[in-house]
Amino acid sequence: MERLQKVIAQAGLASRRKAEQLIVDGKVKVNGQVITELGVKVNTNRDKIEVNGVPIDKEEPVYFLLYKPTGVISSVQDEKGRKVVTDFLDIEQRVYPVGRLDYDTSGLILLTNDGELAHRLMHPKFKIDKVYIAKVKGIPSRENLRKLEKGVFLDDGKTAPAKVKFQSGNQQQGSSIVEITIHEGKNRQVRRMFEAIGHPVMKLKRERYGFLTVRGMNPGDVRELKPHEVKQLRELTVT
Repeated sequence: MERLQKVIAQAGLASRRKAEQLIVDGKVKVNGQVITELGVKVNTNRDKIEVNGVPIDKEEPVYFLLYKPTGVISSVQDEKGRKVVTDFLDIEQRVYPVGRLDYDTSGLILLTNDGELAHRLMHPKFKIDKVYIAKVKGIPSRENLRKLEKGVFLDDGKTAPAKVKFQSGNQQQGSSIVEITIHEGKNRQVRRMFEAIGHPVMKLKRERYGFLTVRGMNPGDVRELKPHEVKQLRELTVT
């Protein structure tokens, strides 16, 4: 027997928190009866579970790493008909991206139907490192890079301290390459951080997520995670 919200999350329909809201909103039925109380346990082999009138099938969890190219939406569909991350997978399971990468940002993004793990990976309390390589305008001073390290004030609050490594600068082109490590997931955060110190991002790539990297991969490449990698991801979200 498993909690209803966990079963919904594992089916890839929503994170556990969103699954709880679906239950509270009366969107979930078990054996034809609307369930609005949290904590109800179900037997996935016996009970018929419906979300918004659609029966759910508990799929085997799958986990993929995609090297997202630029010009791709971090979603399962786009109303403007643009390419989305799930277009790179030819599988039966319904998978969703873990977090987002901007349309103009390339790099590592995870896709899975394990809503519970996805929710935990995105939760700020686990502070999972995300490493980006940014090409920025100008050559930032050490003082400005220290501002990023200490945290800068954005419209939606101050960022957590970051790790910053200046890699190279090109006076002729008027640009620099900077590696920055953050563990938050604010909208367009890295771009806004560099804008805050007066060095807008020209090109951005997420190179690492936790211990996972895109080393040896090309934009558009996708691979299934190995069992030991999934285990390590779970270990990153243990309180």
